[in-house]
Amino acid sequence: MFGEGKTKSFQVFYGLIVTILTLSCFAWIHHSDVARQARFSLSRLLMRTNTSLATFDYARMDTEHFSIKYNEANLSNASLVAEAAEGIYGSVIEFFGVEPPIRTLLVLYPDSETLAKSFGWDKDERAMGVYYGGTIRLLNPDEWITEGDKRIRFIKEGPMAHEFAHLLVDFVTSGNYPRWYTEGVAQYVEKQITGFEFSPPLQYNLQSVGVYDFATLEKNFDQLDQRVAYWECLQAVELIVDKYGEDRIFLILRLLGQGNDMAQSFFEATGQPLAAFETELLSQI
Repeated sequence: MFGEGKTKSFQVFYGLIVTILTLSCFAWIHHSDVARQARFSLSRLLMRTNTSLATFDYARMDTEHFSIKYNEANLSNASLVAEAAEGIYGSVIEFFGVEPPIRTLLVLYPDSETLAKSFGWDKDERAMGVYYGGTIRLLNPDEWITEGDKRIRFIKEGPMAHEFAHLLVDFVTSGNYPRWYTEGVAQYVEKQITGFEFSPPLQYNLQSVGVYDFATLEKNFDQLDQRVAYWECLQAVELIVDKYGEDRIFLILRLLGQGNDMAQSFFEATGQPLAAFETELLSQI
């Protein structure tokens, strides 16, 4: 009799705990900010794990803030990447005011074809570096630095500041940002830290393709004239800085991180409608 009562009491208690946990989970799932951030964190963890598994045969070098995976024949270049990465780390996080919670994974690929395959790109696609899903993927510097001092050129012209800025944009916004804005912010941060800036488009490019509105940049960025598209993104961010101050570009990121769309975030940060700003930008460039 005593055992039966104890069992029933336990069942009631257990049922109560399950009910509380179920209701808590229900509330958590329907809390948009928490759910969105949780989905973002989980997706980045899964992508990072997938990249690690895909490069299981690569060697690894850990620095204070980065884990670098590389083909063993690239040991000297991995050391150069480590130097460049740690060299820009403090400056980039100072702009954003946040740090990644764990070491950032960098993967150094031996050639363009291997880098392209890691994304499923066409093998003819070229890039010195790419940020995707919480991981920075880099091309072997020997593939694009064929003259001059490799160390100096990689630190000055390499993609580390640019790609790490992309990572922090992604982190601050929980993945909620338009393509044109992350490209503009990454270029702005890179320019301030290293002085590097992509060559502006030739007058011929501007006359032949014109300039793009934000919707076109968002939907078709990779199919556009890349010199014009990247240049225009930087012009947009620099105009925000000129009109409202540098802090506004990072406030916009934080507002995006709260789940607002770009129009809401821009207006709250600047007091100007995004559509009016876009018209002003296009008229100037």
